[in-house]
Amino acid sequence: MTGTEPAASPIDTSRPHPARVYDWFLGGKDNYPVDEQLGRSITAIDRGAARNARANRAFMQRATRALAEDGIRQFLDIGTGIPTEPNLHQIAQSVAPDARVVYVDNDPIVLAHAGALLRGTPEGVTEYVQADARDPDTILERAGQVLDLSRPVALSLIALLHFVADEDGAHDVVRKLVDALAPGSCLVLSMMTADFEPENVHRGIAAYAAGGVTLVARSRDEVAAFFTGLDLLEPGVVPVSDWRREAAADDGGPISLYGAVGRTCAR
Repeated sequence: MTGTEPAASPIDTSRPHPARVYDWFLGGKDNYPVDEQLGRSITAIDRGAARNARANRAFMQRATRALAEDGIRQFLDIGTGIPTEPNLHQIAQSVAPDARVVYVDNDPIVLAHAGALLRGTPEGVTEYVQADARDPDTILERAGQVLDLSRPVALSLIALLHFVADEDGAHDVVRKLVDALAPGSCLVLSMMTADFEPENVHRGIAAYAAGGVTLVARSRDEVAAFFTGLDLLEPGVVPVSDWRREAAADDGGPISLYGAVGRTCAR
């Protein structure tokens, strides 16, 4: 941590926040009653919600490890959320101790925990940037103080873009970020879908909306559109539990998130 980030705004405990609800799904302690209330409302509608969160987390870990093993040494994680071990930097630096990781989020509770929990290896670098995901210019400017953007970077947008509608610039944000990265960089993305359990997912979206949180479900083709111009790594756009799965699938039902990894081509 550089200590140069802007001071955090007060934590609003009167309204649920997606990062804190996600923390509750994962069994974390860094959430408030309002977050737990929404989490319980969602699980009453969809008992697989917490399972989806765990599967998404495991996808992030597998994708990070795969890219680190493939030689990526720089990681930019936007929409970090509340740190939950093992976090992205721990996975990357367990493979490559000299890996450089920049986390980006704008939730004050994430900032409050960043200094204590986002500790990297002595050989590597782990930094936190307070910025909004819809502000790619600021993200790139601050991340560029830590990462060498002329060399490959793994850009992780894990369970983030279903909080950004197309009309709010979701595709523009991704394209601007990807276009700023060097050839050989990778986009790691996971996103909610209603392809498998439409009734449950749409009820969950309504529950989030009642809590003041906008959520968007996208089809497989709509998720794939974010990778236009990139080379998809095998197995392509699949439920997060199926991306390079390391064990047999459980029988708890479908996972309502797609995940994929794409690599930028030589220019």
